[in-house]
Amino acid sequence: MRKVWRKTISILGVAILGVSTLVGCGKQETLGVDKDGFTVVKVGVVGEYNQQWDTVNELLKEEKIKVELVKFSDYAAPNRALADGEIDLNAFQHKAFLENDVEQKGYQIEAIGDTVIAPLSIYNNKEKIQSVDDIKDGDVILIPSDLTNGGRALKLLEAAGLIECDPAKEYIPTKADITKYHVKIEVKEAESATLAKLLPDCTAALINGGNAFTAGLDPQVDSIYTEDVNPETNQAVERLVNVIVARSEEKDNEVYKKVVEAYQTDEVKKTVEEVYHGAFTCTW
Repeated sequence: MRKVWRKTISILGVAILGVSTLVGCGKQETLGVDKDGFTVVKVGVVGEYNQQWDTVNELLKEEKIKVELVKFSDYAAPNRALADGEIDLNAFQHKAFLENDVEQKGYQIEAIGDTVIAPLSIYNNKEKIQSVDDIKDGDVILIPSDLTNGGRALKLLEAAGLIECDPAKEYIPTKADITKYHVKIEVKEAESATLAKLLPDCTAALINGGNAFTAGLDPQVDSIYTEDVNPETNQAVERLVNVIVARSEEKDNEVYKKVVEAYQTDEVKKTVEEVYHGAFTCTW
């Protein structure tokens, strides 16, 4: 009887070991190694302007690394997902947005590489106006609802000669900081990704290059005023550079460094220039 019992225990032990091995294999796959042996890096993005990542993946093949894009519909989600470990990196925001999100929400995340600037432009409802000069009292102008891009939009309206903002607020004024209206426009806020869809309902909307491209808008053809992204004439430009972001504890991850290196290449720059027609400017 004891021999039978010992044999049963032995069999159970083998079975348990087998289950543990299977669980271990499953976990290994979730940690980012696919069936072909490629290390998979999940990168959170917003919008449909991702062709440069195809080029990045081509460059990473020799390293047996593959970027897998995880798409989000709004700007609030990717930093939360990164902080919670749902993705490995994200690449959708500029430095000012990142700094504000970290300050407001306490995320332990940080930039590990520069990518592009997505200039903000004023896009007109072509049935109502043809230029900035056509904007009149009472016209509705839409801007992004988040603090950093909203402030950036107000500074662009100021540069276009429509309003003046409290200079003490620097690059992030709010509507409450508008000190003078040269034209009595009505400034309204909406989530960045929705602005292009709302353009028929307003006189103009301030949309960044990525969201404009997603909506089929060409900044060189469809906009009537564009943000100055020359660092010599716009001191805020450095804060408007988009970045690849990692969890702070993993900022020195060698795989992530290789992703950044692959992005910051002439091959990716060529893709950005050929595909996006000025919607983005490379910054490395």
